[in-house]
Amino acid sequence: EVQLVESGGGLVQPGGSLRLSCVASGFTFSTHGMNWFRQAPGKGLEWVSSINSDGITTTYADFVKGRFTISRDNAKNTLYLQLKSLKTEDTAMYYCSVGAKRGQGTQVTVSD
Repeated sequence: EVQLVESGGGLVQPGGSLRLSCVASGFTFSTHGMNWFRQAPGKGLEWVSSINSDGITTTYADFVKGRFTISRDNAKNTLYLQLKSLKTEDTAMYYCSVGAKRGQGTQVTVSD
């Protein structure tokens, strides 16, 4: 069974940083591209970033370019999302996904 467990969210002030992690199990992590999505209160699911299986190719939504960095450690079956220069509008539940499967999410709240 595919399992994705996110962690690393929290409350941070504008301009702050966080690193999200997603530990994967139940499939061969090193052969699958991975994604991060987010969902703000009252809004739909929004794609944030993707990374290919070997970590060489990454893509980002325009609203996070230059601020967020996706990476992975295939030896640890772990996906990361480094968030920097956070804005209040980045407040959302962040999910990692593989195919149609996503985890339970980790909450990021950016507020004074």
